[in-house]
Amino acid sequence: MNVLLVDDEPIELDQLELLIHDHFPKWQIEKKRNGSEALTFIKQMKKEGITYHLAFIDIMLSGKNGLDIAAEMKELMPSMDFIVVSAFQEFEYAKQSMYLKALDYLVKPIIESEFKNVLNGYVNKYPEHGIDSEVIQQAIKIVQERYQEPIKLSDISRELHINANYFSRLFSEEVGIPFSDYLLQHRIEMAKQLLLKKKNWSIQRVAEECGFNSQHYFSTSFKKITQFSPLRYRNSAS
Repeated sequence: MNVLLVDDEPIELDQLELLIHDHFPKWQIEKKRNGSEALTFIKQMKKEGITYHLAFIDIMLSGKNGLDIAAEMKELMPSMDFIVVSAFQEFEYAKQSMYLKALDYLVKPIIESEFKNVLNGYVNKYPEHGIDSEVIQQAIKIVQERYQEPIKLSDISRELHINANYFSRLFSEEVGIPFSDYLLQHRIEMAKQLLLKKKNWSIQRVAEECGFNSQHYFSTSFKKITQFSPLRYRNSAS
């Protein structure tokens, strides 16, 4: 789990890092003092194929609006989520954060209980990032890197040198859902991104690119999870 902190106040950066590591000591944290540094870093990470999952970004950065920086980083790394931090409880900033689809909005000085609630909300949305077990983290990484392939639980358990029944039970206990459900949900999330980014692609092609060997199964699964057909989902975002 990789986290980026962007704030032009060193003390604020250190406080955020400390608060995060108090609750999730295994999260990898990178700190940047301004928007230019943050953008340069994310561009480099994208080239290296490294994903940053979450960013805490201050609105008032030297020389540029933090929300503008967040929007540019989102273009570079669409799967990155944002939590906006500000010393001002301004409605306009909150509205812009909603437009950016930020996960939350924190007002300085940060209260630890509120910060903990924000982190817990993130982990509830992405339970894999709250996992301590190394073998389950490895399994999730395999899914995220190879979801386009015909992955099976038995294949991953064999690759990780672990009994399939034990792996299945451990995955369900730590992630909160069975392996097959997690794989399906991840494929649907990737399909949602492709439906919006590749509007000239057919539904069949999107399904194939996300590891589905049947357009019917893809469409049925997509509607069950999102309440929309793939085509309606694409059109509703236009």
